[in-house]
This record gives sequence, C-alpha cells and structure tokens, in this order.
Amino acid sequence: NTVDPKNPNELTDEENAIVDELLISIQHSTKLKRHLDFMMNKGSMYRTYNGNLLFHGCIPADEEGNFCSLKIGSKEYSGKKLFDFSEKMIRKAYSKPNVKDDFATDFMWYLWQGALSPLFGKKSMTTFERYFIADKACHEEVKNPYYKLRENKDFCIKILQEFGFAGDDTNHIINGHTPVKRGHNAICAEGYMLVIDGGYSKAYQPTTGIAGYTLLYNSYGLQLVSHQPFTSKQDAIRSGKDIVSTVRVVKHELQRKSVADTDIGENIKEKIRVLYNLLRNYD
Repeated sequence: NTVDPKNPNELTDEENAIVDELLISIQHSTKLKRHLDFMMNKGSMYRTYNGNLLFHGCIPADEEGNFCSLKIGSKEYSGKKLFDFSEKMIRKAYSKPNVKDDFATDFMWYLWQGALSPLFGKKSMTTFERYFIADKACHEEVKNPYYKLRENKDFCIKILQEFGFAGDDTNHIINGHTPVKRGHNAICAEGYMLVIDGGYSKAYQPTTGIAGYTLLYNSYGLQLVSHQPFTSKQDAIRSGKDIVSTVRVVKHELQRKSVADTDIGENIKEKIRVLYNLLRNYD
C-alpha cells in the first residue's frame, strides 16, 4: 500500500515517474492528435439531420422530467443550452492546448464525471471505489432519471421540441452510449427514441447478446440492423457464414422521400433562391 493516510495526495517517486511518462506519451502521440483533430473537425455535442436528433449521452433531468439546470456564475444552462455551452467550452479548451488553468479546461474534466454532464449521466463515478473497496454497494453508479424517462413518449417529444423539432411521428431521437442489454428493446417511446450503440466490443457482447447495431436511413425509411458476433475466420470458413444480421423496419415511408425532402435538399433550394434573387437584381 503506497497511500500515506496522513498525506494521501502525495505520490511516491516511482508513481510520479509513471504519471510523467503517461502524460508525455499522451501529449506527444501523433495518432491520438490525429483522432482528436478529426473529432473536433467533424463532431459535435449533438446533430439534427433530416428530422432526427442525434446525441451520445443524455439530457440531465429530474424524476419529474424537468431538464436539470447547471449554474455557471450567474447563468443557468439546461437542455439544448447546456449542450451548446458544453461544446463551446470543449472547443475553447482544445484551441489552447498549452493553457491548463482556465475554466474551459476545468469544465472538460467536469464533462468527464460531473453529475449534470450530458456526456456522463450518472450521480458519481466510482472507479476509485471499485479498485480499493471490496463492498460492492460502494461500486454502484446511479444513473440520471433520463435513462428511465426516455421510455416515455411525452418526454421524448419534449426533448425534440427543445431542439426545434415539431415533435411529431416524423422525428426521432437517436441516442448512443448505452449498450442495450439482452432482451431489451432498442426502439423506445413508441418509436420516438432509438437507443443504439455500436457495441462491437467483445466485452459488451455477453451483456447485449449481439455485436451491436447499425441504423440505416434511406428514401424508404429507417431500418435498424442488429449484428450477431463474428466468432472467428475458422468458423466462417467451416460454416460458410459471415456476420449474420437481422433487419427491423423502424419507420416505413408510404411515399418515398426525395432529395428535396432532406436537409441537403433544403440547402440546395436555398442556393437556388439566392441565385434567382441575383438574376432578378441584375436583370
């Protein structure tokens, strides 16, 4: 035991050396930098696309379904505003890699394990307790009420409206992060909520019973595809089978959607309107 009860925060020389080496490895990893740059250039806290709302973690809420407010200084942030503020802080912290004592960097730490973090979604993180305390009662990480509320249609409609949607049956929430346990339905709240996680990690497969989901969206509608685990090359050669997938229709369009019905189509129509205005002005 290297923990000094009188000074528990002090590391030994060997522990300091390990921490310093880990820090240098992370700060100078070109592959990690490439991955993070890609996430910052292409990613966001949430995305709205063709009537769908996509986000990874949760929208912090209380038992009654009210969005929880996080107070920062004199302002409070909840729902969409909390997502927007979080993204602003992430980008600010990432833009100044050599600054480590600013609020944006501290907020990045809060997003990792804060009780009202949209990316964490639990009351507390018990990693320390899992390592050092045998009593499993101390290991429990209590999830935000959001994870029960997302089964409720009215709560999902409230979320959709918070992000600017009408909240009708053409809108869906696509929520990742949490692998769906064996026997649980990935389609919740009468089709308003789709809980999907890539789930390809073998560590999750005994819990989920599958090797994750793929969500397909095309002119015919939404399809949820569940994949069976790929066991080995030898099994595939012997049985002549590849990954077995099951397709489930989430929403079938009675009339096929055209490009004009999509977000890309709306952008094209807006460009056409701008060009027509230019023509009229120079006619």
